[in-house]
Amino acid sequence: MNNYFELKISINPAMEDIVSDICFTNFDCEGVVLSEETYKDLEMVSTTEGTLRVFLTSIDKDPTEVLKTERDILKSRGFSDEELGSWEITLDEKENQDWSQKWKEKWTVTHVTEKITVVPSWLEYRPKEGEITITLDPGCAFGTGTHQTTQLCMKALEKYLKQGDSMADIGTGSGILAILAKKLGASSAYGCDNDDTVIDVAIENASKNNEICTFELKTADKLSEKYDFVCANILHNVLAEIMGDLKNIMKEDGILSLSGILDEKKTVVLEAIEREGLRIIDTISQDQWISFVVKK
Repeated sequence: MNNYFELKISINPAMEDIVSDICFTNFDCEGVVLSEETYKDLEMVSTTEGTLRVFLTSIDKDPTEVLKTERDILKSRGFSDEELGSWEITLDEKENQDWSQKWKEKWTVTHVTEKITVVPSWLEYRPKEGEITITLDPGCAFGTGTHQTTQLCMKALEKYLKQGDSMADIGTGSGILAILAKKLGASSAYGCDNDDTVIDVAIENASKNNEICTFELKTADKLSEKYDFVCANILHNVLAEIMGDLKNIMKEDGILSLSGILDEKKTVVLEAIEREGLRIIDTISQDQWISFVVKK
């Protein structure tokens, strides 16, 4: 085996999923570790929160240049330096070990709600009666079930999706929301993304969960079908840009779950909701993130 590379990036913890997704898109990336904590006598004595550890099999792009470009793009979309973190990096070549498994060490079962649980595919888990479990490979694509923005959409699905509803997930990433919709009783679940690297991941995840979902490389403005329930877990500025497209694919009595919104950026989304004549029926928050459930 060849040696591997460990890339460490200083970020705002709230940006973990976004920066992870950037790394999987741009690098030959096997996995990530979001944070690690060390305890002594039941007290935490150290934490790596704020440092994203990324495991690379090889390097064919300069990480400094790639991350600078991606950070500048996020800044142009309204994120501040404080929200992003510094993105200072260190890169070390590591001696051979079972590195392809090392990133999995800190992943565990995630209880999203009392009824919904996300289980990494390599772990054994016995669900309680009536519990819905989703088997997933965390780190393969955006939407691992551990991030607040994903969980907010999952909570909206649990609360508002009705048996037999048709569902669409815009910016599907790992496909987790479409998979959950089928497990909750949706008649059909469709997911699209503008990143071609995640489509095969979503298809594989649906297969692992024995659910039939449709995934394709597409954006909301290219869709003609209308759905009972639409999810969009995307950056706040993108939500604002495509709000009209999201409205167009909702049935007249359909529901739209909007997530990916930092509380301090919610005004951008609220203005777009008002612009399109949509009305908020619920607001769900978790830590510094907020989501809106809306109808026409």
